Amino acid sequence: MLLTLAIVVFVTFFAAVFAFGAAAMAPSSVLGSRLRALGGLGRAEADKPDMGERVEQVLDPLAKALPKSPSEVSATRVLLMQAGYREERHLTVYFGIRALLAFGALLFSLGTGVGISSPWLMVALTLGGYMLPRFILKRRVRARQLRIRLALPDALDLTVICVEAGLALDQAMQRVGEDLKHAHPELSDEFRLVNLELRAGKPRAEALRNLAARTGVDDLRSLVAVLIQTDRFGTSIAQALRVHSDSLRTERRQRAEEQAAKTTIKMVPVLVLFVFPSMFIVSLGPAAIQLIRNLIPEISR
Repeated sequence: MLLTLAIVVFVTFFAAVFAFGAAAMAPSSVLGSRLRALGGLGRAEADKPDMGERVEQVLDPLAKALPKSPSEVSATRVLLMQAGYREERHLTVYFGIRALLAFGALLFSLGTGVGISSPWLMVALTLGGYMLPRFILKRRVRARQLRIRLALPDALDLTVICVEAGLALDQAMQRVGEDLKHAHPELSDEFRLVNLELRAGKPRAEALRNLAARTGVDDLRSLVAVLIQTDRFGTSIAQALRVHSDSLRTERRQRAEEQAAKTTIKMVPVLVLFVFPSMFIVSLGPAAIQLIRNLIPEISR
């Protein structure tokens, strides 16, 4: 008990000293700027930072403390973009949350005595706290991709109508993005970014490829390929979009049939483990009880 208390006190004191030192030495820290202003080394800050900036200032030292490879940073940045987090500070907040949860799980295991009695459980809790944000991020990516995939047929129909009405592809995508702003905000936001890139001077092919990379949706990637090929060869955009819309609906129907066919296989473990035993007990239980009541007296004779 004394050893556990000593470890908890030491870890708490070390965490407090580390947090104070990181807050004081960070260049953008409020505490550091105030200390430098009081010591005559600088001036106090002019504007008070908001809550998001304060959270970023707290998590920035923790994010820098984690060892990260360039490939890991690049893959994480792609995941954050596919989840809808495109700003630079989101990467810092993400790694900071991972380090904070891992450190919090370690302190919890040491404070409750679980880490001393079971070191493997302490390691498991620490790894669980470190991997939990990535698990949640991947779930958010899949949910956003599903919403974009469900919104794509409506967007294609509206795009075909706009193109046949005489609008160019860029204007049609802008109009579709405005019309889908409330019904499908994710796809509308992506179309708005495509129009911003086109206004900034990027080629249409590059802007469309960036759209496919930001979302990671296979249906949208195939649509981008069709639009780039149509623009390169000068064929009818409306006809290409109509054909692609029909093929996309066929793929969605086939995907739904595949999911329906998988339900029978997925129901087998549930039936074997939960439904059949209860049916056997209900149907054969009374007969088994009667047999036991009638056979045991005969056998005992």
